[in-house]
Amino acid sequence: MSHNYNDLISVFNTTFLESYNTELILGGDEPIYLPADDKHRHHRIIFARGYFASGLHEIAHWCIAGPQRRLLEDYGYWYEPDGRTEAVQAEFEKVEIKPQAIEWILAASCGFAFSVSCDNLSGDCEPDRVGFTAKVREQVFSYLSNGIPDRAKLLSDALREHYGIAPLTQACFPELVL
Repeated sequence: MSHNYNDLISVFNTTFLESYNTELILGGDEPIYLPADDKHRHHRIIFARGYFASGLHEIAHWCIAGPQRRLLEDYGYWYEPDGRTEAVQAEFEKVEIKPQAIEWILAASCGFAFSVSCDNLSGDCEPDRVGFTAKVREQVFSYLSNGIPDRAKLLSDALREHYGIAPLTQACFPELVL
């Protein structure tokens, strides 16, 4: 199945531009979220280099951010760059479980392969991809059982319709085996 970032932009903007004054935009090297300002009437989710996965990841963060966070650049979150210590990596992964679970749900909603992002290529520890994936998968199952957050659910439904994907079940989220 083909996954063109223009389709992701179209589905997202059709779903949220009017209702949430938020648009998805193709960006350059680094993704960023920028709230509306004097020069831009819409909030902007800017994803990196036309990568479909980057678009899904940035949208997932937006789906988690509450109304006050959506008024702040990059939702007011901290970001520790690549090269994290083991302790800082553990904190990074802890706050990434929910957005990456949403990202996996969105990826499954359009038949796109998902892989967790440990985002620490030059750190002093090797991230535990299998362990982190298991935690993200557990959160996906929690969302499937207890309800997917509203914006993520709206987009999941719109993506599934666009790509002709059946309703999501636990079987759509396989265990990572290395």
